[in-house]
Amino acid sequence: MTTLNIIFAKEPVPGQVKTRLSPPLRPEDACRLYHCFLEDILEGMTRLPGMELALAYTPAGAHDFFRHLAPVPVQLVPQEGLDLGERQARALAWGFAGGFETVLLRGCDTPDLPGALLLEAQEKLASGQAEVVLGPSLDGGYYLIGLKALYPELFEGLFWSTDTVLTDTLDRARKLSLSVHLLPYWPDIDTYADLVDFVKQPHPPRRQGWRSDRTARELLAAIGAA
Repeated sequence: MTTLNIIFAKEPVPGQVKTRLSPPLRPEDACRLYHCFLEDILEGMTRLPGMELALAYTPAGAHDFFRHLAPVPVQLVPQEGLDLGERQARALAWGFAGGFETVLLRGCDTPDLPGALLLEAQEKLASGQAEVVLGPSLDGGYYLIGLKALYPELFEGLFWSTDTVLTDTLDRARKLSLSVHLLPYWPDIDTYADLVDFVKQPHPPRRQGWRSDRTARELLAAIGAA
């Protein structure tokens, strides 16, 4: 079967998303930016060949919002679990229960993540060159994880949202004798400094005019930091 690509997302609510951008951004503006991230990611991911798309959302009551936001083919599933590891594991288990042979899971902090990296992850798993694919982020976590089967131990007992998540996951994979393929590092947009770097970096033609890019430039210009 085709690969399932699951996007992990929160409902954009001021004060509950991109909180590390405020200040200097107002919570309403940080929320607006995150909403643009979601739109850009959904638009980009629906273009990838050989993949079906799902969106794992939180909170549970946000179904109607995401049904309105996401294109019709996108499957929706609520996130379930006590911490990020359990929520990821349950979302991946849901994907495998649907009959998919490979499942990818990515977050929404990298709106400019090239689709080529998702295709690379898909190819490495489908060809048997790797049992686990990880996309490392600069803060010590990962922006993507892809699996050929569910290995719950990769998600149990880790200290999430710390700078050891990637190394701890790699250590777990080694202990489980799982082959791992690392994608190139890609920066998250978590802090205001990340946002400034995102806007100032040279962008390939395909990124020009993206909602998140336009919105980020507007917001930075509004506070005199562009």
